Amino acid sequence: MPFGEDENTMTFPLRWPAALVLALPPCVAAAAQDPAPDATLPEITVTVNKQAENLDTVPASVSVIEGTALESAGVHGLDALSAQVPGFSFQAFGQSGVQPPVMRGLTANFVSFSSSTLLLVDGVPTLMAQGFEHSLQGVDRVEVLRGPQSTLYGRNAEAGVVSIATRQPGETPYASISAEAGNHGRRAGSFELGRALVPGRLYIGLSGEWRAQDGFIRHQGTGDRVDDRERQSSRLTLRWTPTADTEATLRHARQRWDDGAAQWGSIAAPRATVNSGTDSWNRSRGQTLSLDVSHRFASGLKLRSITARNVFDDRVLQDTDFQPADLLHVGRDYRLATTSQELRLEGESQALGGARWLAGLYLDRDDHDLRYEQKLPAALMRPTAGLAGSTAALFTHWTIPLAERWTLAAGARVERNRVELAPVGAAARSDDWSRFSPKLSLQYQWSPQDQVYTSLSEGYRAGGFNVFSPAMGYAAYEPETVRAWEIGAKGRLPGQRLRYAASLYTQQVRDMQVQQMGLPGVVYISNAARARSTGLDLELDYVFGGGWQLQTALGLNRTRFGRFSDGSAVYDGRRNPFAPDANLHVALRYDAPRGWWAQAALQGTGKVYLDAANAYRRPGYGLVHLSTGYAKGAWEIAAYLRNAADRRYDAVGYLNGQVVVYSPPREFGLRLTWRM
Repeated sequence: MPFGEDENTMTFPLRWPAALVLALPPCVAAAAQDPAPDATLPEITVTVNKQAENLDTVPASVSVIEGTALESAGVHGLDALSAQVPGFSFQAFGQSGVQPPVMRGLTANFVSFSSSTLLLVDGVPTLMAQGFEHSLQGVDRVEVLRGPQSTLYGRNAEAGVVSIATRQPGETPYASISAEAGNHGRRAGSFELGRALVPGRLYIGLSGEWRAQDGFIRHQGTGDRVDDRERQSSRLTLRWTPTADTEATLRHARQRWDDGAAQWGSIAAPRATVNSGTDSWNRSRGQTLSLDVSHRFASGLKLRSITARNVFDDRVLQDTDFQPADLLHVGRDYRLATTSQELRLEGESQALGGARWLAGLYLDRDDHDLRYEQKLPAALMRPTAGLAGSTAALFTHWTIPLAERWTLAAGARVERNRVELAPVGAAARSDDWSRFSPKLSLQYQWSPQDQVYTSLSEGYRAGGFNVFSPAMGYAAYEPETVRAWEIGAKGRLPGQRLRYAASLYTQQVRDMQVQQMGLPGVVYISNAARARSTGLDLELDYVFGGGWQLQTALGLNRTRFGRFSDGSAVYDGRRNPFAPDANLHVALRYDAPRGWWAQAALQGTGKVYLDAANAYRRPGYGLVHLSTGYAKGAWEIAAYLRNAADRRYDAVGYLNGQVVVYSPPREFGLRLTWRM
């Protein structure tokens, strides 16, 4: 029962759709009142360095998006969120639950069971593209930290970290209910509530969401839509505060997809049509259980422990010939399980002028059961393998005042990784690697709210085996390493109306892991000898007063192979697949005095190539999303129109020229929300 059950110049789009974007307000209260003429930007606290810090004083490139802003803009997944962050995107994949991230030109490889970017949800890591998703319902904020972060986060944080903090229940109760309906059969509902069970001691938080939508790809024979989508997610939080210095939080979260086919089609067929005789579906599941305990001692030291079990069931069957005869298809039945434990201690050293320090221990264990199915014209193969791994690491980070305006930050991590592959019918094999990952930054705070900084850091991605390549002898690939130098400036101008951030970086990548795609279902990893990535990230947030606010984000990146040959093919100077040279987000919002709101926003992404030879690509594109609404009291109603110009940006030539990944069409709908 394996299946059935349960180029080398920078490019950027030059023509943009001429339209406006109207978006919902950040919250009902803000929408119902006229913003003061002297409105200012608030202070923002972030924890991406595992300690609470003011965003304006962190010597790194960090983007923060509040949960209320995500809710008002109708952002329901990380793909939509990435459009607002410079240097961050996802590969065109067209399949729910599997999202390979791309940050600063470094890409994730979904067949390597590792990632270049780490996802953290309340401190619990997701280390691969499978399960790299979140509905963003009930979120307090999302922090995106760019650049190598292996010093604090270890393997698979070589390009950055996406950290999601969900809403914590407390003394103040909250509740909300939302319903949505739109074209293509879109319907959705969500709820969230939190309250004290025992005031001052025990609190509960609950949230849930259900979303469904009819597909847009039609079967030529039956006329049916084959790519319907349905997603469910839920979360339970129990928070216990027995004393003012001790806190324990138990969390359980679930995600579930019940989809039709991937948004794929044949490169030779009419757009958005298939003629498949093979049923295609996605019935993947994910769940996380974690216990987060912290205690502050009388001496001022703080101890924190995060224990977690993260399981993702990747269950997919997908036709790849799109014809009535079952000639080609692929299937996955994976159980991917990671158990992790982190202990860390933090405090201050008065001997070093009040230096803040952090030290910790991290352990994890992977236990993956992998059953793969590949149908070729002459054979049906069902390779099976067990894949195990373990990590042990010690890390530390120090922030040391050097003078009145100068600060030095230094950190280091020693980590050991082991990977064990046990293919059914073949000899088991294993390998291990040890890595020292340092980081150093120097910061000059030239005013209380403005700084310049420079940093030097190293990151890496774990090595492994080509699990389903018996013809290649299950070939191993080496860890990928990156050394990055960054210089930046950030802060807020007098009057607190404008927040800015700019960073210029260059990255040297060695043993770059590149995902190669042959025939449908034949995907493997090889190492490019060297690559270089350079780029610029810019962000601007400006409050005009009188209800107007402008937000912009621009990411420019150039990632090219140095020396890279794979057999007889030479790819020197080619672009890294799936890495755009540019992405842009611009949003202009107006909050009116009588409860209605409007926002104009524009999203753009440069072209990407789909293979190491740069023979196939997805074009650059610009999108516009329209919405408008009105709030009164606890109620709000909104109408939206996304991708207003109905722009197409299909990825043509996926799987070595065999497949098109279709871009979704224009969407419109209504949403009604009640909040307490």
